[in-house]
Amino acid sequence: MPTPLSTAATRLGDAVKSFTIAQRTIAIIGVAALVLGGIALASWLGKPSYTPLFSGLSGEDASTIVDQLTTDGVPYELTNGGDTILVPQESVYDQRLKAASAGLPSSSTAGYSLLDDMGVTSSEFQQSTTYKRALEGELAATISAIDGVQTASVRLALPRDTVFVSEQGKPTASVFVKTAPGVNLSDDQVQAITNLTSASIDRMDAVDVAVIDAGGRVLSAVGVGAAGGAGKQASDYEQRVQGSVQTMLDRVLGPGNATVAVTADMRLESGERVAETFTNPENTPALNESTTTEAYEGAGGGNAGILGPDNIAVPENGGNGDGTFNSEATTRNNAVNKTTESTVLPAGGVNRQTVSVALNQGATARMDLAALTGLVSSAAGIDEARGDVVTVEELPFNDAGAADAAAALAQAEEDAAAQQRADLIRTLSIVAAVLLVAIIALIVYARRSRRQKREPLDLGELQGVYPAIPAPSAPAIDPGLPLITDVEPAPNTTTIDVAAVRNALQAGAADSEVERMRAEIDALASQDPARTADLLRSMMDDRQSV
Repeated sequence: MPTPLSTAATRLGDAVKSFTIAQRTIAIIGVAALVLGGIALASWLGKPSYTPLFSGLSGEDASTIVDQLTTDGVPYELTNGGDTILVPQESVYDQRLKAASAGLPSSSTAGYSLLDDMGVTSSEFQQSTTYKRALEGELAATISAIDGVQTASVRLALPRDTVFVSEQGKPTASVFVKTAPGVNLSDDQVQAITNLTSASIDRMDAVDVAVIDAGGRVLSAVGVGAAGGAGKQASDYEQRVQGSVQTMLDRVLGPGNATVAVTADMRLESGERVAETFTNPENTPALNESTTTEAYEGAGGGNAGILGPDNIAVPENGGNGDGTFNSEATTRNNAVNKTTESTVLPAGGVNRQTVSVALNQGATARMDLAALTGLVSSAAGIDEARGDVVTVEELPFNDAGAADAAAALAQAEEDAAAQQRADLIRTLSIVAAVLLVAIIALIVYARRSRRQKREPLDLGELQGVYPAIPAPSAPAIDPGLPLITDVEPAPNTTTIDVAAVRNALQAGAADSEVERMRAEIDALASQDPARTADLLRSMMDDRQSV
């Protein structure tokens, strides 16, 4: 073994032998942790990178694909409840091509591809049903692509076409969505689903789409839309109007000087209203006009007259008329304007609302109450024709508990701040204690590692240790000269000339000199143990040249 390596191994063995039981235990634990960490890192680096092969699979498709992977000997992993299959990245494209050649996944073939298998002998019912299934499959696949939606199912209710326009029904749709765990669809996403579905079907409106999630919650109802039921719409409307009016009054009167209450009567049902209006334009000539004139002349005693008993004509004027008459009839068709209005009344409209405002007495001393009422009406969108009512009254506010409430709020804030300070102090104390224990442990460990078991060493005994070492080429040192070099040492520092010590030992110095050198080494050991150990080690190592 090379000399540096053997020296290093010897020093490492000596250092390990000098460890205490606690230090050896810590060293063993550290080495074991390093070995286990290296093994875990090597296994992680050697593990192949997995990539999704297919996601959103049905149970049948997942089972068939897993059987194919097992037959081919390709490792795989199942995630997301078994509907996603992961394979090594280098095997993704090969396995996808094999699955596609086998017609997998079969669920992906739904949609317009159903029309490819229709024959020329299909009945009209089969054609319409297959077309509806194709639409449902395409819509379900599109909705499933929305972020947060795992699977979707669409059912369409398409009325049969008829030549009677008045009997033409409107199509409706129901959408079932299953979201990812912990994901809830937002109102914008629900509105997107209803708009996407309604825009794909002829004569379908967004309010004709019902959306239900896997938890059974109605996200959009037919006739209501995605905004929720009429109760939720009324609550949202009341909060919005109340917030706008309260903000305005707080800016005008100051916070705490006004309170607002809004009640809205919302329409629960939807409907359609058709109104026709006819108007006659002025100074407009008639479209067409016809006049019929009839004249008759006859002698007196004619039979013309009024029918009497037994259907015998009785002459007028006692039978003295001459039987002559004239008649004229005019038929005129005037131009008439006709206006037909068709209004759809969705559910959630406002039938009537009331706004009640209470003002603190004295807060409106220099304000016009009528002008303030007008501001409230404008901010709330009051429609008198609809029957909306606004009530603004100035009343004394009950401030008996205001001081107690303010004191309680201040006390609560102070308690919260005190609790926060106590938590911070406790955390800092724990951190300081841990740091102190760590520092003490490090200091103790450093002192124990530096402290070596030293046995008294008689330098006189070293005289026979170096019999083969030749004397240096320099002139021999006079025993009477001091071993300390002429260079003045730094304060509190002892300097030992190693060559002088060896020369003195080889020359057989007197006991007084040996005692002096021993004192010098002892003084240096007390000041700098590490340096003393290096000096003694260099003196005892017969392989180190001087």
